[in-house]
Amino acid sequence: MNLPSISNLFPSNSHTGRAFRAFRGFGLAVIMAGLLGACQTAGPAPGHAAPAPQATARPEAAHPLISEAPGFMRLPGMTADKVPVRIGLMLPFSNGSSNTRALADAMLKAAEMGVSDSGKRDLLLMPVDEGSNPAETAAAARKLLDQGAEIIIGPLFASAVSAVAPIARDRGVPVLAFSTDRTVAGHGVYLLSFQPEDEVRAIVTYAASQGHTRFAALTPLTPYGDRVTAAFRTTVQDVKGTVSGIERFDPSSGTAVAQSAAIAKGQPDSVLIAQGGALLRGIAPTLVVNGLPPETVKYLGTGVWDDPTIAQEPALQGGWFAAPTPNAQDGFDARFHAVFGTTPPQLATLPYDAVSLVALLSAGEPYHRFTDAALTDPNGFAGVDGIFRFFPDGSDERGLAILRVAPDGFQIQQPAPTTFQPLGG
Repeated sequence: MNLPSISNLFPSNSHTGRAFRAFRGFGLAVIMAGLLGACQTAGPAPGHAAPAPQATARPEAAHPLISEAPGFMRLPGMTADKVPVRIGLMLPFSNGSSNTRALADAMLKAAEMGVSDSGKRDLLLMPVDEGSNPAETAAAARKLLDQGAEIIIGPLFASAVSAVAPIARDRGVPVLAFSTDRTVAGHGVYLLSFQPEDEVRAIVTYAASQGHTRFAALTPLTPYGDRVTAAFRTTVQDVKGTVSGIERFDPSSGTAVAQSAAIAKGQPDSVLIAQGGALLRGIAPTLVVNGLPPETVKYLGTGVWDDPTIAQEPALQGGWFAAPTPNAQDGFDARFHAVFGTTPPQLATLPYDAVSLVALLSAGEPYHRFTDAALTDPNGFAGVDGIFRFFPDGSDERGLAILRVAPDGFQIQQPAPTTFQPLGG
């Protein structure tokens, strides 16, 4: 089933047999000049007409700490007699890093845009600082829950998620966190983030479908590298391939060069390099020198390859990596810039999708709408960066494209899927 380019808050047409739900408030093709016009929805459920939302500018001082008289974002048209859907939003607004504070502010703006784009007038966004230590985080979470939050979006950092999780769990409130640390997921905590396991699984599976059977990997001695390595082993086994070698390197030293020679001894027909940037551009030529030219050996990458500078390295030309569809964010970025006057960071799509998901699931009895069954719908959901779904253990899965490195940038080797394979199939 192909999801509509302009999606809405209703299930996709039931005759497809897959109840895939698309919830982007505006399609990529309907960016209006100036600030915003009405959104024309596509494929709503029969007999339903989606409202024509208007994007609103972010109010000043939109992220105070929750107080007895909180400065909640309240959209026009919300009436006092309607029970609102209270959405807690936890982000590091007071973090010691100015870059992190700027990221938190941009993520808040994206969440607000998600509220506006949903067209729903009963959503209350309750922003709060996730704090600088577990005690502050726990206190903020308790106050959100005391004030009726039905779901919590965020926090960003794993340590904060760990502090929030038991408090939210005791109240029966789910958490949509942005951390990539799977150890904090589960028991009501769902990770809306990009997981390296998805990228490894996608790229190795695709390479196997193209006839590659002998896989090697160069992975950094970091927690990220640990996860990539584990996923690599599992996926190669799943595709009936052979691991010809795995070499770990210290990204802060020059050990990757020596590891390249060791990788060549296994005579792989494909090499996964879980590194990006300048170090990736340095590793690739050493593989060529050691007898693994790209003409005969396919170089594979993860999402860290999603950097246009790697196209400058001739040895990487023709390499494949897994990532969201190129330019999928362009419409979102343009709309964000039109409303707020700045270009959003890549992670800004996460709170936007989280709020859109909440809006989608908000029908139903208060405090009983965000169930585990609803959140773990195996058909999944469609967001700015493509399809995703949650598993009962709190991890998520994303549908990724396979991209090819070309001299002028990245080309789509295989489009991102528009549906998920049935679980257990």
